Amino acid sequence: MPTFQFEAMDSTGAEIKDVIDAATEEDAQATIRQMGYFVTKISVKKARKKAEASSTGKKRGLVFGGVRSKDLTAFTRQLSILQDAGLPILRSLRILGEQAKPGRLKYSLEDTCDAIEGGDTLSEGMARAPKCFDRLYINMIKAGEAGGALEVILQRLADFKERAESLKRKVKGAMIYPIVVVTVAVGILTFIMIKIVPSFQKIFDDFGLELPDMTLALVAVSQWCVDYWYLIPGIPLTIWLTVKLIRKFKAGRMGWDQFTIKVPIFGQLVEKNIMARTSRTLGTLISSGVPILEALNITRETCGNAVFEKLYARVTDRIKEGDAIALPLKEYSKLSFHPVALFFWFCFIGGPIGILIYIMKYRQRVVDDIVVNMVDVGEETGELDTMLYKVADTYDEEVAVLTDGLTKLMEPLLIIFLGGAVGFIVIALFVPLVDLINNLSG
Repeated sequence: MPTFQFEAMDSTGAEIKDVIDAATEEDAQATIRQMGYFVTKISVKKARKKAEASSTGKKRGLVFGGVRSKDLTAFTRQLSILQDAGLPILRSLRILGEQAKPGRLKYSLEDTCDAIEGGDTLSEGMARAPKCFDRLYINMIKAGEAGGALEVILQRLADFKERAESLKRKVKGAMIYPIVVVTVAVGILTFIMIKIVPSFQKIFDDFGLELPDMTLALVAVSQWCVDYWYLIPGIPLTIWLTVKLIRKFKAGRMGWDQFTIKVPIFGQLVEKNIMARTSRTLGTLISSGVPILEALNITRETCGNAVFEKLYARVTDRIKEGDAIALPLKEYSKLSFHPVALFFWFCFIGGPIGILIYIMKYRQRVVDDIVVNMVDVGEETGELDTMLYKVADTYDEEVAVLTDGLTKLMEPLLIIFLGGAVGFIVIALFVPLVDLINNLSG
């Protein structure tokens, strides 16, 4: 027997939403009228189990992980365009699901369509695919549904994700160049140490030459590379695994995140990038009608850094007590001493020198006065979302400038490093070779 979902009005004019089982739609309407209600809308509601069975019955390949940010951003923009054109949401999802490649996004859209056909709203359907749609996404959709402005919310969400994706590409682009150059340089130098230098060493030993100090140092390094070549990729891999293991613990994650936002050169880039992203997230949620406490919780969960997570958690607690955002944002933006952060500074930034730098820098605030003042003005004028957008735009520009500056700085530094390494090898090998040639010619 099918289940009908209906909306009706009682004798007082109050709206009633409920479900009823009946053989036909006419029987369902007759039963509802006998209950004293006037039917305004009625439709067949598919059983949830049936909908789930239909989705699980489809042939799907194995899918690992979530959805790429680039794909989700493109989907959001396309969905906003289709909604702005006036297409029903179910048809829009079907169109985008059909054109998507097999993967997490396509299967999540199929499940969402099945859930909507079963009587769920769009936000409820998307909530069934948490690996595709996060809390920020779902809450903004829910706010758009509640306010009757889903197409506007989708446009804001698309703009937000496009700006975030653009910022991410800039930062990744700045990191790719030095990583590729250093990796290739290490590979070339390792080849020289393992294959070229031992050949010259054999020549020098055959002629019994007395080698200068720099050549002896080069031969010693070459011998170490030949004997322990597996440590060259093993050391960075071990460091990466150790950091990853330490970050599994709450204290370890806090210590590493404190280190990354204060480390010389790259720390400022990481800190400003997080500040830009969290400000834009919070501003987008508030402008979409999400309650301030829920918006702060979502921002905290999506910031990706334990320092800022703790900051937003404390701000949320103070708001629950009746305070505004600006004052606790300023009070809790100072970092506290953390032994794990001190350990990372000691290991990665020159031992005692790293400890000294950490002691000098750890009390520096992660939220500047300009941010606090703009948030304060936004709260007073009722335009907090606008001020947060301006903060995000400002930090986006600073991140772009820092990224360009670091890229331009890395190029000469890498050239100097490679030139110095190759020059040292050439001189160390050719000085005894020239002496050998002179002796033979004499």
